[in-house]
Amino acid sequence: MRQAFTIGGEQIAPGQRRIVDMPVSKLSNHTPVTLPVHVLHGIRPGPTMFVSAAIHGDELNGVEIIRRLLRTLQPGNINGTLLCVPVVNAYGFIGRSRYLPDRRDLNRSFPGSSGGSLAARLAHLFLKEVVSRCSFGIDLHTAAVHRVNLPQIRCSIDKDRRALDLAEAFGAQVVLESPDRAGSLRRAARDIGVDVLVYEGGEGLRFDEFAIAAGTRGIANVMLHRGMLELPDGVEPDKAASRGESGVLIANASKWVRAPDGGIFRAVRTIGNAVSTGDIIGYVANPYEDSEAPVRSSVRGIIIGRTTLPIVNMGDALFHVAWSGDHMPERRAAKVHLHREDRDSGTEPIMDEDEII
Repeated sequence: MRQAFTIGGEQIAPGQRRIVDMPVSKLSNHTPVTLPVHVLHGIRPGPTMFVSAAIHGDELNGVEIIRRLLRTLQPGNINGTLLCVPVVNAYGFIGRSRYLPDRRDLNRSFPGSSGGSLAARLAHLFLKEVVSRCSFGIDLHTAAVHRVNLPQIRCSIDKDRRALDLAEAFGAQVVLESPDRAGSLRRAARDIGVDVLVYEGGEGLRFDEFAIAAGTRGIANVMLHRGMLELPDGVEPDKAASRGESGVLIANASKWVRAPDGGIFRAVRTIGNAVSTGDIIGYVANPYEDSEAPVRSSVRGIIIGRTTLPIVNMGDALFHVAWSGDHMPERRAAKVHLHREDRDSGTEPIMDEDEII
């Protein structure tokens, strides 16, 4: 018999599920704000995993992914323990904002502190009470408002082979090398020995069924891969994903194709499309004259993100194109070799969503 799982001062017996509310603060009108955590404590032993969403309050796909996940899972059919936090940043979620009320980015506030700003306190609570109890986790994100991302996993490919193993099992179309940044959940988790995948898919403040379905399926694949999930009778596992043979693109370079001029933007390619150097992928038209400037891809790769705004200024980011180091996006994960000189050739650093303009 397994021991009870303790979190937030409460004990959850094996085979039980419970929502544990951990106090965060009070709003100015004295309304309490908590960090609710869904706990599913399986009867059989296994790893402890967390899934989190809405660290940025306007990123909603992850909230729906976790809702669907919890609707289908029971403690009796998982091995180990699953901790789900659908809304980490309740303040931003209520206000439909990426940030906390003081405009701090929660994902730049880790590991936080118990006596710092509101962001620092929330980051400290989440890291201490949830993340530190797990061996690995998945943090769910979307693109910013007015941009959409192809479902993708971001992790430090050349530094963390355990995370890459989880990323391959997830089964997203693209795994993008993204060095962790100071203040991020991923960096703080790695510092305490917890592997974290960042899932990106869809657009801020919008539900995207394709991204939601891919995220839900990917989490199940990871749980299968780590031996946490017991499938119902008659359901066959995705054997390729569980063996890490999903054939995803491992991309270690990317850049944004930007508007050559201001005007009205019309896309002729979209996320998931493969492009070659010189391909026309859109046009920027002058609304007062019969003229338009073609938008050409400067690299060969796959479009993993794009703007959804038709009104653009010169230099605005239009398409995010990723590729593997040898410019061969069709290569399989097992065959990709990463080299520093390849990564630095024509690539740009992976920017946070609010830094892309």
